[in-house]
Amino acid sequence: MIGVRLVQKVSSTRGFAKVAPHVVPALDRAVHRLTRGRVLLSARLLPGVILTSTGARSGLPRRTPLACMPEPEKGTWILVGSNFGRPGHPAWTANLLARPDAEINWKGADIPVTARLLQGEERAAVWRAALAFWPPYATYQARVEREIRLFRLVPRDS
Repeated sequence: MIGVRLVQKVSSTRGFAKVAPHVVPALDRAVHRLTRGRVLLSARLLPGVILTSTGARSGLPRRTPLACMPEPEKGTWILVGSNFGRPGHPAWTANLLARPDAEINWKGADIPVTARLLQGEERAAVWRAALAFWPPYATYQARVEREIRLFRLVPRDS
């Protein structure tokens, strides 16, 4: 798939890392809202969710469009806190660390979830799967000194 390879190459550039965090989420939120949850633009390339977490400091709901790695055999999702290879952890990761109960919109359905930061061998195994799923994550990790956070989202009973 030459189109996917081209997008992977472009998404690994520093220019993309500077521009994408300002453009991609705004477009995703707008299109998602306009289509009443039926379309998430970035999900045309990678599976995606809209994460609604509670602000770690503000206590307010925060909606963030994110790529995800579904784990259909487990009924869970993996979120990668790559921040497009920029130095700091993305704010949504701090929100999940402070308040792990959240909600995702997955393919138009709102699902209450609990997030768990992955560590140790579990994180290492998921990181290998994430690199196979989207190879640019390796470039993002090489660009930063921090360890990229990985979260597993598990559905909560309603």
